[in-house]
Amino acid sequence: MLFNSLTFVVFFVVVVGAYWLLQNWEARKNLLLVASYIFYGAWNPPFALLLFATTAADFYLGSRIAGATNPAARKGWMIASITSNLSMLGFFKYGNFLLANTQWLLAQAGIHYSPPHLDVFLPIGISFYTFHSLSYTLDVYRGVCTPTKSLRDFTLAVSFFPQLVAGPIVRAADFLPQLVSARTLKPGQFGWGLMLMSLGLFQKTVLADTMLASSADTIFGHGGPLQWLDAWAGVLAFAGQIFFDFAGYSTCAIGAALCLGFHLKDNFRFPYAAIGFSDFWRRWHISLSTFLRDFLYIPLGGNRLGTMRSAANLMIVMFIGGLWHGAAWTFVVWGVIHGGFLVIERLLEWFINKAQINRTRAVQFLVGVVTFVVVNFAWVFFRAADFTTAARLTRAMVGTFPAGDALLSMRELWQVGLVTAGLLFAHWRLRDTGLEAMVARQPRWLVTAAWTVMLCAILLTQDSGNAFIYFQF
Repeated sequence: MLFNSLTFVVFFVVVVGAYWLLQNWEARKNLLLVASYIFYGAWNPPFALLLFATTAADFYLGSRIAGATNPAARKGWMIASITSNLSMLGFFKYGNFLLANTQWLLAQAGIHYSPPHLDVFLPIGISFYTFHSLSYTLDVYRGVCTPTKSLRDFTLAVSFFPQLVAGPIVRAADFLPQLVSARTLKPGQFGWGLMLMSLGLFQKTVLADTMLASSADTIFGHGGPLQWLDAWAGVLAFAGQIFFDFAGYSTCAIGAALCLGFHLKDNFRFPYAAIGFSDFWRRWHISLSTFLRDFLYIPLGGNRLGTMRSAANLMIVMFIGGLWHGAAWTFVVWGVIHGGFLVIERLLEWFINKAQINRTRAVQFLVGVVTFVVVNFAWVFFRAADFTTAARLTRAMVGTFPAGDALLSMRELWQVGLVTAGLLFAHWRLRDTGLEAMVARQPRWLVTAAWTVMLCAILLTQDSGNAFIYFQF
């Protein structure tokens, strides 16, 4: 059930209407739980059982962690939770990837091995709801989350339909307290939620799918030589597409939750206006970067054990962050590129007074431009189907590849250029404020006009909507 579908519109109207008509808070939660499983089961009903199995296992393990008095026992139950979650994720998402790489390694040693192909279907959203559930046991172990006694509440926290299949990665420690007492709406909250949903759908269906997707597909799908301008246009188109697609989903999720009285944390904070790579990861996919920071980087030692250990920890985290996105080495390279530049940035801060740099607007702008350029080179590996495609694109981008025929029309080039310029302007304009604060300063007629334009554009492009990109992760 896609957010950008009539089916979801009907589903959402029915659920929201019934939710606010019910007076009893327990009945409301029961309704949301049933609705969430219907939402997920609409894709593939059997995988709803897998979702519940994951949830029930972590509910049990969380209680055992909290009840254990022996530190070794607490750690053992925590490891059991990590093992069960990552084993399931590994089987469905990385099984064939591991078999293929095992075959390659054995072949290097002269051993012939023909592994069976695991004919498994990747459950939609498994990377997200696995982390939703795992965050509970890890936070209980760390002592930052009180274990809940209600399986129903925990099941709802993991499966809450707005954020279930493509994030944000909502931690149980943030969501469970919102289930204690009946949710109420603040003045203007419902309208703001609907506006965010409209903005998210506009980003997805109009900007990502209609304005940019075709150009990105043309360039990344071309098997021959590329012109410099086409290569850059295709990569910039994908940079905008991946942002509008993923941020669009997160914005819809946050808006839908607000309409139900719940608050989800921001997942994006104008990342293309980042000044450096640390700043980029404070702004891009925030729920994943903070998850990896709290549950991997800090336990590995963070930056407490010296510069070299800190650099190694950053590389490990970004290696895993890349692999989380997909079972392919291209994703790993994407993560390693970001990890490498995070390390370079950390080393430069050793030799240069960062505070002094941050006072210089010219240097800020230069660092921002360098960050954006490198981020786009990294996107090549994220989007490319293989390293051959990635190499062809990167060589064309730096002008070292024989130029081919022009692939994109002048209209497409202008379209990508204008959308990219608008995206960068908006990010730099809002990087230190926020969308809600900006909207609050505008006259009501202007906000209404902008909202109307978005709704009209969504209706005009409704047939062009595709599944959200992050559904495959």
